[in-house]
Amino acid sequence: MLRKSSLYAVLAALLVAATFALARPALSAPTPVRIMPLGDSITAGPGCWRAMLWHQLQLAGYTNIDFVGGVSDGGGCNPGYSYDFDHEGHGGYSATGIADNNQLPPWLTAARPDIVLVHLGTNDMWGHYIPTATKLTAFTKLVGQMRANNPNVKIVVAQIIPMTAAACSTCPADIIEFNNAIPGWAAGLTTAQSPITVVDQWTGFDAAVDTGDGVHPNTGGFQKMADRWYPALKRVLDGVTPTPSASASPSRSPSASPSPSASPSPSASASPSVSPSASPKPSTSPTPSASPGATACTATYKIVSQWGGNFQGEVTVRNSSTTSLSAWTTVFTYANGQQLTQSWNATTVQSGATVTARNVSYNGSLAAGASTTFGFLATWNNTTNDTPTVRCTAS
Repeated sequence: MLRKSSLYAVLAALLVAATFALARPALSAPTPVRIMPLGDSITAGPGCWRAMLWHQLQLAGYTNIDFVGGVSDGGGCNPGYSYDFDHEGHGGYSATGIADNNQLPPWLTAARPDIVLVHLGTNDMWGHYIPTATKLTAFTKLVGQMRANNPNVKIVVAQIIPMTAAACSTCPADIIEFNNAIPGWAAGLTTAQSPITVVDQWTGFDAAVDTGDGVHPNTGGFQKMADRWYPALKRVLDGVTPTPSASASPSRSPSASPSPSASPSPSASASPSVSPSASPKPSTSPTPSASPGATACTATYKIVSQWGGNFQGEVTVRNSSTTSLSAWTTVFTYANGQQLTQSWNATTVQSGATVTARNVSYNGSLAAGASTTFGFLATWNNTTNDTPTVRCTAS
């Protein structure tokens, strides 16, 4: 039997131990791995491979991840499960344009990615203007900017999905040439500290079946993309130590509209030079279309770039009401004889000076606050390219 003095000593020791145990700070949650999806409209709008990939990762137990970027799709994919809306996809942007205009560094500074998923190059293919070597030079510059932001960044680069000859007669062959060059380019730049992984998004992807317009994936096409990203990203995640950040929780709150990019004038891809022959007038024109309380949308028109007698434009459609919409239509009328020659992410008809653009099957449904973008190529008179007012109607 313990003496009373010994019993007091034991109790005192236990009390000290308990005090230290209570005073010890709780372990902080591990820092999430920050993943930036970087690309054009195939990533941006609707870019639903991102939602599908996020879902696959969550089901496999990769829950401590954060998709990052200055743009949000606002939940526009509506897949029936939650996903992280953030990305760095920009409709109509080209790899050469992003590199030439140094648009990537501020995006990287804001997002601080540990891993970058790159599906870029589609908009560099239009018109057979840009040599493959020039495209690879742009990719090399982008990799250098990623490593300047984070010397340990892991880069996953896609051999991009195909396009149909009906969408662009010269593009199928140019994409094959570009994709064939990617593995050798990546092997020459990869390092142990910042490896480059190549993902084949081309093989097995049928542009006639897996897209809605010969360029942009439909639901089945997005699923194929997610299925190709997943095993490569899984291998990268298994070896990544995330960069410490101020916040330990993924940013999953929906943003109603995309954040503005650091540069207001991205380069297009249908010409080796995007220097305009004449300065365009202000290039955004949001227009509300319905009374408060009704299902409503707004449309913003932007001239992405112009060269010679051609230009590239885009229109962002946003659900500005508090209820979801199932379809949208935009109408705008040109004043200077502009004529559309090609479009994507919308069905467009031009009658005289008036252009009517309707959603396609995969981007008509928009949750409250969500947005989508369609793009087009057009001709102009090389003197005046006034920005039209866009009307948007929703149902």
